[in-house]
This record gives sequence, C-alpha cells and structure tokens, in this order.
Amino acid sequence: MLLKLLYDTKLAQASYLVGCQRTGEALVIDPNRHVGQYLDAARAEGLRIAHVTETHIHADFVSGARELARAARATLYLSREGGPDWQYAFAKADGATLIGDHDRIKVGNVIVEVLHTPGHTPEHLSFLLTDGAATDRPMGVFTGDFIFVGDVGRPDLLERAAGHAGTMEAGARTLFASLQRFKALPDYLQLWPGHGAGSACGKALGAVPSSTLGYERFANWGLSTAEEDDFVQLVLAGQPEPPAYFARMKQVNRDGPEPLGERTAPPRLDAARLAEVLRSGATVVDLRSTRDFAAGHVPGTINVPASRSLLNYAGAVLRAGRPLYLLGDDARVAEAWRDLALIGFDRIEGAFGPDALATGARGSVPQRTPAELSEALASGAVTVVDVRGLAEVEAFRIAGSRHIPLGAVPDRLGEIPADRPVVMQCESGSRSAIAASLLAAAGRRDVMNLSGGIGAWLKAGLPVEREAPARVGA
Repeated sequence: MLLKLLYDTKLAQASYLVGCQRTGEALVIDPNRHVGQYLDAARAEGLRIAHVTETHIHADFVSGARELARAARATLYLSREGGPDWQYAFAKADGATLIGDHDRIKVGNVIVEVLHTPGHTPEHLSFLLTDGAATDRPMGVFTGDFIFVGDVGRPDLLERAAGHAGTMEAGARTLFASLQRFKALPDYLQLWPGHGAGSACGKALGAVPSSTLGYERFANWGLSTAEEDDFVQLVLAGQPEPPAYFARMKQVNRDGPEPLGERTAPPRLDAARLAEVLRSGATVVDLRSTRDFAAGHVPGTINVPASRSLLNYAGAVLRAGRPLYLLGDDARVAEAWRDLALIGFDRIEGAFGPDALATGARGSVPQRTPAELSEALASGAVTVVDVRGLAEVEAFRIAGSRHIPLGAVPDRLGEIPADRPVVMQCESGSRSAIAASLLAAAGRRDVMNLSGGIGAWLKAGLPVEREAPARVGA
C-alpha cells in the first residue's frame, strides 16, 4: 500500500492519495481544484486514479472531486448521509456512487470503510483504512473536518456562514455523539485530518500533519471533555468569524463546481485602462506589500498582499459578482490567480503591471505610532476601529475603540463615523492595513493605520481594557 499526503500550505488543506501497488489502483480523498497535482502524483508512483471521494461538502475551498473524477475517468463517491438538504445536486448526472455508514470502497487490496461522523456538517464522512494485503486490522482514519490534531471540527458554520439558523447547538451535540462513538475505535489508529494550523475550520488546529487516536484522547480537548453540556459550551466559544466566501463555497460544492480546466492567468492590460476600470466599479486588488501600498498607490484600488495569508484575507474582503482585476508583477499575478481559483475567484478579468502605478494621482495611508494614537485618542481627535476577531477583542482592546471584524468591513463602511479621522487597528497592523485600503478606496481621505497594531501598543506600555467592545454607531 502507498499513502501520500498532498498539502496546500495557503489553504492549510490536506488531500490524500491511497494506492494499491499490486493492482496499480489509487483513491484520492478531498482533492482541491488544481487536479493536475493528483494526476502527476499518481503517475509518478505508477498508479491509476480509479476512485475519488471527499469527506463532506467543503466550505473553505472549491472541491476538485468532480473535476478529478472526470479527468481520471474514475468512480466518484459522494455522501448520501445528512438528509435531503445535504445531498449533492450533481451526483446523479455525474454517475456518482452514493456512500454511507459502513459501506466499503475497495482499492485493489486496500479496504476503505465509510464512517458517518456528523457534527461539523450533517453529511460528513470519515474513512477507515485497512491494508488488506497485510492484515484485517485497520491502520488509520481520514477524519476530514471531524477531528484535527488538537482540535475538532466546528459545528457553527451552517449557522454562521450558511445562514441555517438554530443549527449551532444541535450540531455541537451531534458532534459530541460522533466523538463518543469514535472513541470506541482502537488507540493505535493513526488520524489523518483534512486541515492543519491556519485553517478557519477550527480554532486551535495543530501544526503537525497526523496523530493517533490514543494520543488525541488526552491531548485533544474535544476528545477529553466528558460532559456533553461542557463540550457544547467549549466548542462554540471563541470560534473565529467565518470568511464571507464560506457560504458561497457550500452552495458551489453542493450544486457542482465548474471545471477549472486549462484556464491560465489573466491577460496583462495596458496601464492606461486602469482609470476606466476603476470608474466602472470593478475591484482592483493591489498585490504588493502593505508597506508599499501605504507609501503610494492608485486611488480606488484595495490592498491584499500576495502572501501566505492571501486566501484568508481575500476570502474575507472580496465579494463575488463584481468584476475583479489584479495589480502586480507577473509572478505575483500568476501566484494570486492560482490561489484565488481555489476559493472560487477564478473569473479574473485582467491584470495591470507595476507601470500602472505611475499613471494619475497617488494615494497613501499614513501610519500612526502607538504614542501618536494615544495622544489623539486622549483629545478625542480620532475614531479607532479594531478589525480583529470578536474573541480577540473580548480578550483585550484599546479603550474607546469600535469593533468591525475585517470580513464585515466592506459591508459596514457606512457605519464608520465621518466626523473625525479614522485609525484602523488589528493585532500586528496587517489586517488593519487591508481594512484601511477598503476605506480609502471608498473615498475616505482621512484614514490611517496603527503601525504594529495592538501588539506595538502593548510593547509601548499603553493600557488596554478587558470589557465588551463598543459597537460602531452606538
């Protein structure tokens, strides 16, 4: 048997290639949209992808299961669990095989048993792996978003991201029941989760790629919490705000993702067209660093740096349905296009090069030191908007600051008072720099950023409050 992890660091997302080297068959679990990597990996091992499946309807990336099954001419296996609201709309048309609890997928001599593990989502499956050529005892479990290293899947996304009111607590109780059933399995089983540290699918995911059930029994709070009511309270507390694109991903992956196919990076456009594009109301994303953007940018553009955090930040602030353009050098544009396609922003109209920065007026985002901000706050000369997550703000905040999480800023710009300059603030200055660019693109010329964020504020010895944050407009 062969087992290979294929990990996307920017999504913090794991896919798995499972192969039987005797028969040459392979199974791919939870592929993302860039399906060529799985075909290449199988080919390099002398395997043919004959089976494709996924653990659940994903919310954080566009699934590649449908496209990979077509490209490899493989059998597509999809969950039939979860009730009528959580069935794959494209399953029948694509000839998918529907699977549920205790079904089996045979990959040559490798046996994959299906376990229904609801809670994160109603249809969620895990896959128990046995190398039938060696033993009749299972080796491990692909747990998807059910169990992570050090954490468990969050049961609040159906309500907070997809708008299914009243499902959080019920999901948490279902998740607890799934965990109790799962704990009946032997300690030696390896656990291979669908995500690692950095994913918004949990709040405390570990940064190692795998674990064992025995280790997680005492190291994972979700498995070690014995009382159901305690578990419900703990699993729902402190979950980060889901990025805005999560709800759309759920729908896309349920209804059937379009194939990415042979699409390539967007065409390079003449710099002279930038002004026209901005006047049309399109979104133009400047991919340079926050430092470079703050020093000088084209008014009307927004800043989301082409960094490891691009998907987290772009997924939070970009909105589907608006024409999208990129601004940056060829390498940044190509990388950003690949990354954005993973979360459904693959219809990018075009790209502008660095020469576009020399056209027309130049804008800037002034930076304020903690000492300067402290003095301005004391005199009532500024409004401070904290764009961190709610759990961060509830832990401590700058006294008098208002709270709008980064992902809500595009929809709540009108709530930010216009009677005085605005200073945007986060933990280190990165998220707030993006938020400041959104406000500046909307026409505010009195927006600034706290350099170094609240981390620099604390280092300067300035005080914080540990009370509930003020509401913008209150």
